[in-house]
Amino acid sequence: MGSADRMRGKMYAAPMPPAHRHLSGSDRQIIHNNGPGLRVYQAWRGNNIFCLGGRVIFGPDVRSLFLTVFMIATPVILFCTFVSHELINEFHHHLGNLIDVICAIFTVMFLLFITSSQDPGIIPRNLHPPDEDGSTISTDWPAIHGGGSSLPPMKDVLVNGIVVKVKYCQTCMLYRPPRCSHCSICNNCVERFDHHCPWVGQCIGKRNYRFFFMFVSSTTMLCLYVFTFCWVNVRKIMEAYDCNHWRALLKSPFSGILILYTFVCAWFVGGLTAFHLYLICTNQTTYENFRYRYDGKTNPYNLGFLRNIIEVFLTKIPKSKNNFREKIKAEPYSVYATSMSLGHSLSPEVPKTSFDVEAGKRQAVADEDFEEIQSHIDSVGGLERCGTQPRHTNRDQKANWEIIPDIHILAADVEMDHGLRDRQKISRDH
Repeated sequence: MGSADRMRGKMYAAPMPPAHRHLSGSDRQIIHNNGPGLRVYQAWRGNNIFCLGGRVIFGPDVRSLFLTVFMIATPVILFCTFVSHELINEFHHHLGNLIDVICAIFTVMFLLFITSSQDPGIIPRNLHPPDEDGSTISTDWPAIHGGGSSLPPMKDVLVNGIVVKVKYCQTCMLYRPPRCSHCSICNNCVERFDHHCPWVGQCIGKRNYRFFFMFVSSTTMLCLYVFTFCWVNVRKIMEAYDCNHWRALLKSPFSGILILYTFVCAWFVGGLTAFHLYLICTNQTTYENFRYRYDGKTNPYNLGFLRNIIEVFLTKIPKSKNNFREKIKAEPYSVYATSMSLGHSLSPEVPKTSFDVEAGKRQAVADEDFEEIQSHIDSVGGLERCGTQPRHTNRDQKANWEIIPDIHILAADVEMDHGLRDRQKISRDH
């Protein structure tokens, strides 16, 4: 067995470095899982659910989507089976089939799917907290600042000549852009956040608000369409049998059921459509309307009736800022620094306490092991300086270079152990 193989075996058999031992369970899992080969969606820190290898993204409450589909599809099936069939026979014309066709057009399930299955406008998280000037702090930030942050909780930005305050998100480690908010259900910052809709199981934001409004408005028209033709069917029965409404409803019970059902649903989705139509014309979001109440003050985003409508329906939908299928390119030490920057940084006393607890275990690494590690590091450093390296197979080269960061960590820990044991030995001799 070569020296590199012995090194690799000793390194992975060694205990976890002190800094890693003091991370929480979730952060330690990130360190071990964010290795080469994983994709972004596999290490995603939000609460989203991914399908088809990260090509489709849902919210954590995607199960409610099945209830929504059931509540739409069931009355449509009943209408096409029991009500429209009678109407087509009454009209005695081939155009009567348009009743089913138009109903199917209003049953636009693809709008529901598009709204629910795409990125609503998630802003990627920062790996490190930003500096006060807006730049990103380096990986040495936890060691320099001791885990504390002097970042102001809010900043003032100018939007159309009006000062708007933007907040700092502790979870995503960024200053949220204007109109952005952090969804507590999905655990993401979403651009132009409107609300989290439980009926579609997804946040409604900048990239899917247009489809959400089209889905709600088409559902309203579907309710009114079914409601109207059910009453037409009842009137036809009354004329054919010369009876009152109650007898007609007894002859076509599904017409009565659908009239009641669509009447209730039309109030709900119709009111929602009217409310969002008002929001579109005034360029507000649901979150802003309930939180800021622009009725009594100037709305910095209001561009006028026509331009507000154009902004929602005719502007190009921006591309997602997340490539969920992209492979993660993170080294172990960089992931460690990321976890430290999330607020789990070590206090000055932690390394000493950790060493005292694990001192007995560290003695498993003997003096010759430390010398071998140090010599291996020196040889690697020499190769880097002179720009040459010995001839090995590609597999050996990859294995050697991959373990270099872990060797540095282990060597630093062993060097601490040796230094402390030497000092203890000198104190005993004196």
